[in-house]
Amino acid sequence: MNKPNQICFLASDSEQAQSSLELFKKRFGNCQLLDADVIVALGGDGFMLQTLHNTRDLVCPVYGMNRGSAGFLMNEYQEENLIERLEMAEEEVINPLRMNALDEVGINHIDLAINEVSLFRAGPQAIKLQIIVDGKVRMEELVCDGALVATPAGSTAYNYSAHGPILPIGSDVLALTAMAAFRPRRWRGALLPSSAKVEFRVLENG
Repeated sequence: MNKPNQICFLASDSEQAQSSLELFKKRFGNCQLLDADVIVALGGDGFMLQTLHNTRDLVCPVYGMNRGSAGFLMNEYQEENLIERLEMAEEEVINPLRMNALDEVGINHIDLAINEVSLFRAGPQAIKLQIIVDGKVRMEELVCDGALVATPAGSTAYNYSAHGPILPIGSDVLALTAMAAFRPRRWRGALLPSSAKVEFRVLENG
């Protein structure tokens, strides 16, 4: 990364993140988001994902430092040598998922997801899903509480809570993960190429 002239610091609401924000603002100032050469995010993985989502239309990189409980996506927190660390940082490109969802009344919803796209049961009963990958039926019937597709960046979020795999940042795969699968019993999911087109077809809603 080139030496940044303008840094925008963002922090989660946690006490330690806010304390670090004030420290860095005193040392470096804090430019407006649109003027930044780099964004420094202070928090945990959840805040990093939120920052990536909120700044996805900007061209400047985001550098995270861990001031939260989980820090799979974050760099180690250090108060010294920030400029040098930014210059030495290696960039990773994160490609979001494109979601196209058709609801029960026929309305189409299109959005981008940095971490995952998930489908949950609407009621107390399990749902029945058919899973189609690249136009081929790969699972005729999955009885579960829900299913999701996660990016490497999002693999440490809800995917991890659902016992999905942690994917290395920069890896060219997606995690397909089932939540509380009842049938097939103990089926957790699969790893798919990042180019895969995944379709969840609701056979029966809980």
